[in-house]
Amino acid sequence: MLKVRLPDGSTREYEHSVRPAEIAQEIGPRLARAALAAKVEDRVVSLDTPLPAEGEVSLRLLTQKDPEALAVMRHSCAHVMARAVMRLFDGVQLAFGPTIENGFYYDFGMEHKLTEEDFPAIEAEMRRIIAEDEPFERIETPREQALAVCAGLGQALKVEHINEGLKDHATLSFYRQGEFLDLCRGPHVPRAGVIGPFKLLSVAGAYWKGDASRQQLQRLYGTCFFTQQELEAHLQRVEEAKRRDHRLLGRQLELFAVHPMVGQGLVLWLPRGAIIRSLLEQWVREELVKRGYEPVYTPHIGRVELYQTSGHYPYYAESQFRPIDMEEGERYLLKPMNCPHHVMIYQSRPRSYRELPVRLAEFGTVYRYEKSGELGGMTRVRGFTQDDAHLFCTEEQVAEEFRGCLEMTQYILRTLGLTSYRVRLGFRDPASNKYVGSEDRWAKAQAALERVCREMDLPHLEIEAGEAAFYGPKADFVVADCLGREWQLGTVQLDYNLPSPERFGLEYIGPDNTPHQPVMIHRAPLGSLERFVGVLIEHFAGAFPLWLAPEQVRVMAVSEKFEEYGRQVEARLKAAGLRATGDYRAEKIGAKVRDAQLRLVPYMLIVGAREMEQGTVSVRDRIEGDLGAMPVQQAIEKLTREVQEKTVRKVAQLTAGLGTRREANTY
Repeated sequence: MLKVRLPDGSTREYEHSVRPAEIAQEIGPRLARAALAAKVEDRVVSLDTPLPAEGEVSLRLLTQKDPEALAVMRHSCAHVMARAVMRLFDGVQLAFGPTIENGFYYDFGMEHKLTEEDFPAIEAEMRRIIAEDEPFERIETPREQALAVCAGLGQALKVEHINEGLKDHATLSFYRQGEFLDLCRGPHVPRAGVIGPFKLLSVAGAYWKGDASRQQLQRLYGTCFFTQQELEAHLQRVEEAKRRDHRLLGRQLELFAVHPMVGQGLVLWLPRGAIIRSLLEQWVREELVKRGYEPVYTPHIGRVELYQTSGHYPYYAESQFRPIDMEEGERYLLKPMNCPHHVMIYQSRPRSYRELPVRLAEFGTVYRYEKSGELGGMTRVRGFTQDDAHLFCTEEQVAEEFRGCLEMTQYILRTLGLTSYRVRLGFRDPASNKYVGSEDRWAKAQAALERVCREMDLPHLEIEAGEAAFYGPKADFVVADCLGREWQLGTVQLDYNLPSPERFGLEYIGPDNTPHQPVMIHRAPLGSLERFVGVLIEHFAGAFPLWLAPEQVRVMAVSEKFEEYGRQVEARLKAAGLRATGDYRAEKIGAKVRDAQLRLVPYMLIVGAREMEQGTVSVRDRIEGDLGAMPVQQAIEKLTREVQEKTVRKVAQLTAGLGTRREANTY
């Protein structure tokens, strides 16, 4: 006997095998037509998936109202896209076609090089397939039969995947739609006709199973939605994201460069970008001093034994640069993280409970060997600088110190206008063996972290098992920019393991005159400066608030006759600490204003005959336009006040939905 629990609390009992589609039909024809998939316990399945013959399960029938249904429809659309590609081109090898945030892709091996010029033909063929409204049929076969089917279809990549990735699976599943048959675990919508409006977006290179040493493939991206309105809104956000792309704006505004002669993923900060970085560093340093931190500096390399003791090597060996072997037999590693170095500073002399907490801070540059296909501008690099700090405290001080770290991160995000965020508590996955330290230590650390966060009433607090660092739980600030895209930026991590006798054996002498183990807190409000500035470029679309703008104000003379007065105004601005330039070219004032606007200069001060005679300037605001004439000193006071208050005046907001990027910035 099978008992099925429905969301409204009711139950249904069956003495025979039953599928979600049959239950939907029993409930009513309207639901049967609307249902796209089903959720059995916590697993999303196709409507034709048999339920267990006995026992008790929960069942939810998914319709357009459910986010899970959208992902199922997109996966089905990926199959339709693959079918269309195979109809149009010969010799297509199928790889994988998963859903991703806000869309899907499919990887193909084929001689024809796909370009955007192929998109109209592929989309037209997809529309024909959807109009045919054929069902998605699930077929389960023994492993050996699945191998024979894929070999018979000439799908060598699928054969290889069965032999390598699915070698422990006795039974495999296919989905058939018309002449198209693909090895796939599903789920899929019942019929192609329910697939909503779609659009092909781009094509890129990829490698089979992400391995650069294996076959190169072509990755075709697309998306689909339930309604045309949703699709058009998404495409608008995509275009806005392209306009804000920090790689494009970084070149246009001369903020940073990446040169192949230097190396992939290694950022060169150009003078204008260096101004932004130095201002952020100066601001954070001043805040650190106020909060009792001590600045330190550490080298860019360290002996391999240091990272073996910390557990980072060889645990993260694949994402680190290879060790440097010296003639003397010593081996060094480009520093992949700062924490072991700060541990050694703490350990450089005996410590007393009277001096705890010890708060060590550094803008430390670290190096990670990211795969070339994963590198991107400033947001995914191989060398980056963290606003890193490590606190060493007693167990009684943990709550207060952890709270202080969270409050500092909140202050920094609030000052920069990044007020839309959620806090994710990364806890240990009980089923994983990647973590170090005893379960008791982990339980104690997780309980302390959660208690502090609950007391602070942090926004959208959530706990996610498996997101912890290997040495301890953490609180990540997942920040949404003005396009709704999420970035994991600030992080605070609690660590009972690195100070332990099994690792570095850190101690302090307690009031009982005996050694005690301190607790360690890892903290980086900005995370990677490279990525943080890359996010800011896109968030502000390159139009930084006045206090961060590389060029804050530009003086413009209406004609060459007023150049001398313009230079006097410029000198007064610089004397007041403002980053000012002058435009005294023999150009019309309209052209000068346009050039300044293109450079995203926050303020323009225009001088002519009337201004020179009255000792004023005509102020033009990048956002509000013409503000009229005002005395030079008044203009200076207005600008310096805005700088001092670190005002964030305006960021154009769009609705969320471009996707989630969850990129960790520390180990």
